[in-house]
Amino acid sequence: MRMTRPLLSFVAFALCLAAAGNAFADDTYRIVHAYPHDREAFTQGLIYLDGHLYESTGLKGHSSLRMEELETGRILQFRDVPSQYFAEGLAAWGSTLIQLTWQNQTALVYDRASFHLLRTLHYTGEGWGLTRDGKSLILSDGTATLRFLDPATFHVLRRVTVKDRGAPVTQLNELEFIHGAIYANIWHTDRIARIDPATGKVLGWIDLTGLLPASQRSDPQAVLNGIAYDAGHDRLFVTGKLWPRLFEIRIVSATSKE
Repeated sequence: MRMTRPLLSFVAFALCLAAAGNAFADDTYRIVHAYPHDREAFTQGLIYLDGHLYESTGLKGHSSLRMEELETGRILQFRDVPSQYFAEGLAAWGSTLIQLTWQNQTALVYDRASFHLLRTLHYTGEGWGLTRDGKSLILSDGTATLRFLDPATFHVLRRVTVKDRGAPVTQLNELEFIHGAIYANIWHTDRIARIDPATGKVLGWIDLTGLLPASQRSDPQAVLNGIAYDAGHDRLFVTGKLWPRLFEIRIVSATSKE
């Protein structure tokens, strides 16, 4: 998620995956279209709503909230986040946008039309990714636990532990709710997990290796992060931190003959 993170947790996650093995072959992808993306944007949260992309970018002193034109990448609306915050995941709820912060245990609630800051909400621990399922907000914090929150108060309604063949899956990052499943970037990998929101079970994996070649990544932290879904047109968008492109992709099932 951030510029630094203890290596131990990432190594432990990799070992868990190796020990568990794959219960099924990974799905892959086909690029439908590539769009411009601000290569200076340290993407932490991404959503598509009412014909526009909304993006939360991180780093202390450089965090922002943006509304963007998909086709051109042009920033249509912009708000700097106060310098004490490292902005993280983003979700829409009603007429508001809710933006997490990494270590301040504070969510920033904005009016979606004006980007005016309406209030703040408190949560414990770190904030990484945020999405919604229609009834609650879903928060990731880098562990294997997803928290389901009351959108008005941020009180925890329930928790699930994400597991693949019994092994906890940590480093859950940016989230999106698609077709009844939670899609989660796994930090510092090119894989997305599809998660059952009721049980936390990993339903499958999407392997996005090669989507943006290493030669086009400007920084070791330029990793895959950012999932947005256009429900009206069934379009899936993905990007990464400091990536010059945002991609519309179509998932290719591991069992497909495509």
